[in-house]
Amino acid sequence: MNEIEIIKPDDWHVHFRDGEILKAVVPETSRDFSRAIVMPNLIPPVLNEKDAIEYKKRILKAVPYKDNFTPFMTLYLTEHTNKNDLKEAYLNQSVFAAKLYPAGATTNSSSGVKDIKRIMPILETMTEIGMPLLIHGEVTNKSIDIFDREKVFIDTVLDFICRKLPNLKITLEHITTKEAVLYIKQGNKSLAASITPHHLALNRNALFDGGIRPHNYCLPILKREKHREALIKVATSGNEKFFLGSDTAPHLIADKENSCGCAGVFNATYCLSVLTQIFENEKKLPYLEKFISINGSKHYNLKTNKLKIKLVKTSKPLTFQKKLNVNNQNIQIFNPDFPIFWKVS
Repeated sequence: MNEIEIIKPDDWHVHFRDGEILKAVVPETSRDFSRAIVMPNLIPPVLNEKDAIEYKKRILKAVPYKDNFTPFMTLYLTEHTNKNDLKEAYLNQSVFAAKLYPAGATTNSSSGVKDIKRIMPILETMTEIGMPLLIHGEVTNKSIDIFDREKVFIDTVLDFICRKLPNLKITLEHITTKEAVLYIKQGNKSLAASITPHHLALNRNALFDGGIRPHNYCLPILKREKHREALIKVATSGNEKFFLGSDTAPHLIADKENSCGCAGVFNATYCLSVLTQIFENEKKLPYLEKFISINGSKHYNLKTNKLKIKLVKTSKPLTFQKKLNVNNQNIQIFNPDFPIFWKVS
């Protein structure tokens, strides 16, 4: 195939940050995607309905007039979240979901949850009203090897939640391991997972290719090739429990290339091109639409988009723009280490 037309996709996990970075990165998502779930880990985080409403206004102001784009807002769960306020915000349709960050698991997560049992009343309320729970699935105990933290989280925390609240709609976000794939496949009907393009494209060797590669550093961290292969297999299978959540996470180059570089890969700009190439490489292009345009909508009980997009195969590999300018500073754009021939028409 040299050209395919599919339902316009959604991105079920994005970071827009705020301020000048927000203004620069929002158009990179709104150009190609119809809807996106926006993460709440700002400084300070999005903790209540008012925060979510004000943040959404700032996002919409940054969307180019020609783009038809809807951001879905989330609340940042803490052990002090008021379940009644959360319920009201959801029923008012001011927020779409709530995000669980284990305290210290990733960027701006210090206000997250330390003891899952302390938020069980909140999760019970979410189950009652049908509000989705989005989870960064890693334990933060420093005695646990960083490459094992997702598996240990699944065994000790996620499984506990799923057994206690089997009807709670859960998305285990940006999964990275074959253990996560197996657990999701065998888990509750209400349990699903998102997968990023960079975890499909790279294994942990990409962190150390000819030296330390800070722009490939993300959390959850890249894993062994056997895990990447498991992600590829399930993402390209059409399985309805798996869908795109890019976890596009912008940081200025100066904040990535220092003695304590920030975690995150900014992949929004060429996300669809990279994914289409991966699916073609696997000879699974017919399943691309399910992964990026259909499965997520079904999980969240939403209608699929009515608009279509066209992807065209070029005769020569694309030349990627390397950087996105933000007030004379730059964010590095993700570019996997293989040729990409597909572009959005």
